[in-house]
Amino acid sequence: MKKGYELITPDKNRLKLDLYGTENLPNQKFIIAVHGFKGFKDWGFFPYIGNYFAGLGYSVITFNFSHNGIGDNPVEFTEPDKFAENTFSLEVKELNWVINAVNSGYFGIVNNPEIGLIGHSRGGAIALLSAFHTGKIKALATWSAISKFDRYSERQKKEWVERGYFEVINSRTKQVMRLNKSLLDDIIQNSNGFLNLEKAAKSIAIPWLIVHGENDLAVTVEEAKQLFDWSDKSKTEIHLIPKTGHTFDVTHPMKDVPEPFQNVLTKTENFFKQYL
Repeated sequence: MKKGYELITPDKNRLKLDLYGTENLPNQKFIIAVHGFKGFKDWGFFPYIGNYFAGLGYSVITFNFSHNGIGDNPVEFTEPDKFAENTFSLEVKELNWVINAVNSGYFGIVNNPEIGLIGHSRGGAIALLSAFHTGKIKALATWSAISKFDRYSERQKKEWVERGYFEVINSRTKQVMRLNKSLLDDIIQNSNGFLNLEKAAKSIAIPWLIVHGENDLAVTVEEAKQLFDWSDKSKTEIHLIPKTGHTFDVTHPMKDVPEPFQNVLTKTENFFKQYL
């Protein structure tokens, strides 16, 4: 069964969450799925992930970050002002609050639950940082994850500072979406501290599954290799999926299960079966 929740964070922001597999709560095994840039909990494969892993006995949480641009309409970007004000640090803190909610019994009475994370794209980096900062994660799976937050040229950053914002195009909706200077400030101020992906990758001491499409044009496979290079090889495995890209051939809305994505699911299922 699936149940919707609304979590108000200490910052007074609203997180909308879906809990799949409510009947599995006594198993004490949770998977939290983390969306990436321009992603949301009802995009493409996220509802499928919820039902798939719930069918395997897990309680699965999907959620929207408070500033991902999605409001009351679950599939449309109707909050561009919030999207513009989003930061990486805010997303890490919000994922930490979701993890704390699981541990505090917000979704039901629990006793030392085992929590696994699945993070896609930018969500993979956010999941990595949360695993590092909270120390409450039993296993981590990152799909098509980025290895760096600073993805902008010096010219782009100069114009960003001068204009006060940077524009990106949503290829699905064709919307022009702004990123305010607060995001650039977050990169500059925290990349060597709170947002240090290299330190997190080198420091986490939990099983970690890295999955990446070999033909990923949005986040090249070299970033997966970089994450693996930083990691503890005794606890980390990397799987490169041939002939597929950033979303493993899944589109929105998801109409079928492409073979590359089924490959990802199977590897992730076996990973969590071993470590959760």
